[in-house]
Parts: sequence; structure tokens; C-alpha cells
Amino acid sequence: MIIDPPFCLLTFWQHIQPFDAWLITHINQDWSNTFLDTVLPFMRETMTWYPLYLFLLLFVTTNFGIKGWWWVMGVVLCAAASDLISSQLIKPNIFRMRPCGDDVMGPQLRFFINYCPHSSSFTSSHATTHFAQAMFFFSTLRPVMGKWASVFFVWAFIIAYTQVYVGVHYPFDVFCGALLGCGIGFSLSKLFHNRIGMLTVS
Repeated sequence: MIIDPPFCLLTFWQHIQPFDAWLITHINQDWSNTFLDTVLPFMRETMTWYPLYLFLLLFVTTNFGIKGWWWVMGVVLCAAASDLISSQLIKPNIFRMRPCGDDVMGPQLRFFINYCPHSSSFTSSHATTHFAQAMFFFSTLRPVMGKWASVFFVWAFIIAYTQVYVGVHYPFDVFCGALLGCGIGFSLSKLFHNRIGMLTVS
């Protein structure tokens, strides 16, 4: 059940709507090209990233033994916590119409997927989940990957940016989802370090 937002939230959305509308229009139309139109819709699909997840699974379990399997459990917990907080707690209680479903905004945008979700646009669960994982990956794998661990944030940014590009989320919803995800990932990485320890190659 979706709960109608209180008056203060309606006022808040009205304040940020002009900037959000301006930015999503630029991302969706002015900053677009044929290559991005073709590639970006695939970036938001989970199956696209199966090779990355498989590589990380093999990498950590091969190199870190039992700690690696605890790491895998940490990643699963990270994804579950992100979905629970974003999709099950925030979305049902803070409703914002998605741009693709808005009577004013929708006709102005190019739409790249087959359907417009009916759930709230705030927060972006894609952004929350992938930034949570990126922060967890970065915090736990940095001792062995060094500066290359920062690439995980680029990966999360591409997925989050795509949500705006294809017209299913406003930039503000993605930004807040990213912040939320980073908080979740950082908290779980601290828990992992405290309970399991650092991942190090002997």
C-alpha cells in the first residue's frame, strides 16, 4: 500500500522539480548519442554483470579461503539490506512519480525500456544496491587491489546514471540512493572487518 506524502514533502518535491526536470532532460536528450542509446540500457540489467560477479566470487574464494566465503555472504547481505531499506521501507512511505509515468515529464523524454515501473521513484533501488556493493567492494578489497578498487564506484555510477538516461528516475532520486547505498556498504564493511578481519594475501 502506498501512503500519500504529507504536505511538507509535496512542497519539497515542488522545490526540486525544476532542477530535476532540467537535468534529466539534458541527460536524456542533449547529452545523448547513438552509442549510449545502444549500450546504456544493458548496463542496468543484472545479467550484464554476471561475469563480474563470477570473477569476484572465484577471486575471493580462491585467494582468501573461509574469509572469502564470509565476504560473499557480506555481499549478499549488502544487496538484501539495500533492497529492504530502499524498496520495502522508503518507497512505500515516500512516493514520488517516476519521470516516465508523469503526464508532464513523460512525453518530453525518450524512453528505452519496455515498461515504466509503478513504484516510487524515490529512492532509486538500482543506485542504492550498486553503490552499497561498490562501497563494500572498495572498503574490503582495497588492501589487495590498491587504487584499482576505486573502479567499483565508476561501475556503480554508470548503472545509476543509466537510470536517469532511460527515464525511470530523476537525478535527485539516484543521488539519494547512492548516498544511502554508500552508508549501507560502509557500515557492513566495518562489520566485516570487525568480525572477520582484513582480506590480505599471505
